[in-house]
Amino acid sequence: MLQLDVAIDHNSGFCFGVVYAIEMAEDILDEYGYLYCLGDIVHNDEEVNRLEKKGLRIINHDNLQQLYGERVLIRAHGEPPSTYRIAAENDLQLIDASCPVVLKLQHRIKKSYDKQEKIYIYGKHGHAEVEGLLGQTNQEAVVFQNLEELNLAEVPSNMTLYSQTTKSTDKFYEITDTLRQSGIEVNANDTICRQVSNRDKELRDFAGRFNKILFVSGTKSSNGKVLYQVCKNQNENTYFVSRKEEVQLNWFSPNDTVGICGATSTPMWLMEEVRDTLLEL
Repeated sequence: MLQLDVAIDHNSGFCFGVVYAIEMAEDILDEYGYLYCLGDIVHNDEEVNRLEKKGLRIINHDNLQQLYGERVLIRAHGEPPSTYRIAAENDLQLIDASCPVVLKLQHRIKKSYDKQEKIYIYGKHGHAEVEGLLGQTNQEAVVFQNLEELNLAEVPSNMTLYSQTTKSTDKFYEITDTLRQSGIEVNANDTICRQVSNRDKELRDFAGRFNKILFVSGTKSSNGKVLYQVCKNQNENTYFVSRKEEVQLNWFSPNDTVGICGATSTPMWLMEEVRDTLLEL
């Protein structure tokens, strides 16, 4: 036995938007036994597998067009207007669990679009939330993951900047400053969820208190990639795992202190499983 001293970061785990979506799903699954969900309800395979066993049926947008008269959950990431049009045409009952922070951002982008502003979105290409945001602009907004993707000479002299809600606040302001230093007038809208961005500092504090850190997250989670790097920058002995089976004995020494933390899409039960695995080493 290594006799590890293990603690879970209780600021980690689901954000309120994900909690809301999963609670809605479980209520309907308990009542009806099955429910369609447009895309993974959360970017965590272990949690998706748990809910699929309860009757959750994950579908994509192609499947949606072939579905009639059923209940379909809209996850926290939100959806573009086209999804709502298809639902109306196919007599689908939408269970809308779009995160309020995302919905507010969608409305702001739609207002900017209606004013014919030149809209740029700092976000991940193809991400579900970003696709919903793009839909508010009839696919006309420019999405970029980093400034290297943009030819600054071709960026309009006056542009409106938004951000995917789970991106890094520091990076957003760094991008804004660089654009302004290039002579571009930027109407910058910090639309990053504070429940997410505040975790940067909380995780830095947490990661600095332990010999080793296990960061638990699904590999599809954008937020997980960002927060893992926050931990890694603070504590080089930080390891990424998606499930308890990935924990490796050779990472640890006797009497290590180990902190367990995770993304906004990481369920607490999964971090607890990882903790229990460590305690058995």
